[in-house]
Amino acid sequence: MERDSHPNPRRLIVRRVAVLGAGVMGAQIAAHFVNAGIPALLFDVEASESAPNTLALRAIESLRKLDPPPLAAQRLASFIEPANYRDDVGRLAGCELIVEAIAERLDWKRALYERIAPHVAPSGVLASNTSGLSLAALADALPASLRRNFCGIHFFNPPRYMHLVELIATGASDADMLDALETFLTTTLGKGVVRANDTPNFIANRIGIFSLLATMRHARTFALGYDTVDALTGPLIGRAKSATYRTADVVGLDTLVHVIGTMQSTITDDPWHSLFEVPSDLADLVARGDLGQKTGAGFYRKSARTIDVLNRDRAEYVPAAGAVATDVSRLLAQDDMHARFAALRESNDPQERFLWAIHRDLFHYAAFTLASIADNARDVDLAMRWGFGWHQGPFELWQRSGWRAMATWIRDDIDNGRALSRAPLPTWVDDTMIVDAGGAFAADGAYSPARAAFVPRSTLPVYRRQHGSVSLPNEREEDGTTIFGTSALRFWHLRDDVGIVSFATKQHTISEAVLDGMVRAIEHAERNLAGLVIWQAREPFSLGADLAALAPAIERRAWSDIEAIVALFQRVALRLRYSVVPTVAAVRGMALGGACEFIMHCDRCVAALESYIGLVETGVGLLPAGGGSKELAVRAADAVARGTNGGQLDLFPFLRTSFQNVARATVSKSAIHARDMGYLRDADPVVLHADEVLRVAIGEVLAFADAAYRPPFHACEIPVAGRTGLATLTMMLINLREGAFITPYDYEVGVRLARVMCGGDIDAGSVVDEGWLLDLERREFMALLQDERTQARIAHTLATGRPLRNSNAFQNGLCGPITLA
Repeated sequence: MERDSHPNPRRLIVRRVAVLGAGVMGAQIAAHFVNAGIPALLFDVEASESAPNTLALRAIESLRKLDPPPLAAQRLASFIEPANYRDDVGRLAGCELIVEAIAERLDWKRALYERIAPHVAPSGVLASNTSGLSLAALADALPASLRRNFCGIHFFNPPRYMHLVELIATGASDADMLDALETFLTTTLGKGVVRANDTPNFIANRIGIFSLLATMRHARTFALGYDTVDALTGPLIGRAKSATYRTADVVGLDTLVHVIGTMQSTITDDPWHSLFEVPSDLADLVARGDLGQKTGAGFYRKSARTIDVLNRDRAEYVPAAGAVATDVSRLLAQDDMHARFAALRESNDPQERFLWAIHRDLFHYAAFTLASIADNARDVDLAMRWGFGWHQGPFELWQRSGWRAMATWIRDDIDNGRALSRAPLPTWVDDTMIVDAGGAFAADGAYSPARAAFVPRSTLPVYRRQHGSVSLPNEREEDGTTIFGTSALRFWHLRDDVGIVSFATKQHTISEAVLDGMVRAIEHAERNLAGLVIWQAREPFSLGADLAALAPAIERRAWSDIEAIVALFQRVALRLRYSVVPTVAAVRGMALGGACEFIMHCDRCVAALESYIGLVETGVGLLPAGGGSKELAVRAADAVARGTNGGQLDLFPFLRTSFQNVARATVSKSAIHARDMGYLRDADPVVLHADEVLRVAIGEVLAFADAAYRPPFHACEIPVAGRTGLATLTMMLINLREGAFITPYDYEVGVRLARVMCGGDIDAGSVVDEGWLLDLERREFMALLQDERTQARIAHTLATGRPLRNSNAFQNGLCGPITLA
């Protein structure tokens, strides 16, 4: 069935979801549904007559303890309801979507389907999260009336963080249902959806496990240590940091053995079938119970001070020290991909020969299997990007390296017995249209063997919402029209009258040039446009103020010049707040320090779920001085005025929480957590698909403009906590200092921060304006900046990328991590 035959799919409205199976995967799938605002029933078998929901309850509680956290905020666990098949199976009728995630046993799954089938609503969608079992065989256990609404949706682990979901149809799956489900998975759950054929292990695991096994085979052939292999097969070649053997440890060596066994038993006609056997070193580790990260030992073992790796020859752990040869690193740094692979192929160096071998066999296998596992090359490449963290999929990498030459080299190695299989390359590799396009990607789309044509991306309306998504060779995304550009930023627009500011600095830090460009962009928007959005084409959103640019001025003791920049930062924040057109921050990734201050001053922030936001200046011995400290005092006063601080009339409860977050340099663990922390407001939308953030932000600007937007009144009567609040926060700091939780200098930084947030040494309840608070935060910032202890922290952070660990607060976990440019 053709994916794009229904360009206007029906909507799948999911008010409640049921997840069947409260194992690690099922519980985390339920967690991601509640992250998206969808209540979930989490089913498992009844544990006992008196406490039937024990297994599901235990799974829900475990979600609070996992790291990385599957829940965007701890409180969301309360929206997962435990259930069991004895007492609650009838409640399935009220669920629009049911996801089965029990153990990978075909007989168990079929038996469960027979049990639940009478209770599934006629319009309800039933999907299996199987990682490789036949969907057709599973569908046979369902009544004919339910088969049209049955399919596979394979989440990758952990479901919150892994972008890929493979959508697998059976012959009976309804096309409209599949389109509606793809739209739901994309926008509501924030996933990258790839349609996979109903073949063992689908796309990503089929290619990924093959690549892993081939890498392990060649590692033995070239006698390379596990840590050396990982040094070679990680970011250096565009793969995930966990590379090969670390990935195996994270996945679980027993799980890997199971997946390999599935491939061995189900893909018997594969020409590479002899590769699908458990390597002896892997089998030995599993036999002795060393299953990887979950047992503390596998190919690697973490000791008190080091990461140890298993020595291949001595079967004992030694400190990991795998290194890439200098000549290999230099070769891999070449921009010319064709020249790089040519050199690898001709080399006699074992590391270089190893790298050629693993790529040759990957390209060979991907080409051979494409027709059976996927509709087109794009789906394979996106599955590997999103499911395994590869920077480029096999067909993209092959095309960028010279399609015809690579095909000739692969064919030569096949003919001479150097490849892992003698299976010939498929004939489509040499098709005229492929050769003319330079590979599997052309202007018309990606090559589909089934259609013998290049096919465009899906025309589902959901994909018209996206901007900034991954691009593949010969694909072009609209990059808008530039209004003006500088070395620091670009101000541009799409087809509407909303201006977009995108920073061009390293890690999108905020320099003086960025501030000047922001003023110019706001002025232009006020004269000519409906509003302004701050958005970055790539993460992070921004790591805050450019400390590196300030370093020379600090060395010169040019304090007045620095204070002028701080004052400019404050003015830009106020311009964002009081512009006569609406301003919206469109955030994905990290937004730290000054970036957080910009967010807090915009009319709205549209944030991707995976946005990590915080005021982190105390990590380098400073305090927020771009209006952030002022804004927290204003928000405390506003909370009292609106009665949103629990009905209490004093400022302190709000200030205490905000003060602790800033003093500890705490960064949110999600956009929802940022809302709980007070950095985002309740009205700020959280978008689960990062590529849809810009679209939603533009919509927010246009909605403001359509409502005849007017900026808020200037905050000129702000009650502050004064010396009473200051005394209380100071006492808190004294207790921490006396308990050796913070150093004396942490105490001094904290007191200055408290002074700003409380409005200074004035009577409690005194009324001040924003100018008072901005002057106060600027003075305290400059006083800290001129202290040698702060300068030492800044220098250390610039040199290492990490805060100076001379603080007991950091050592005791009271301060969160900080990353600055």
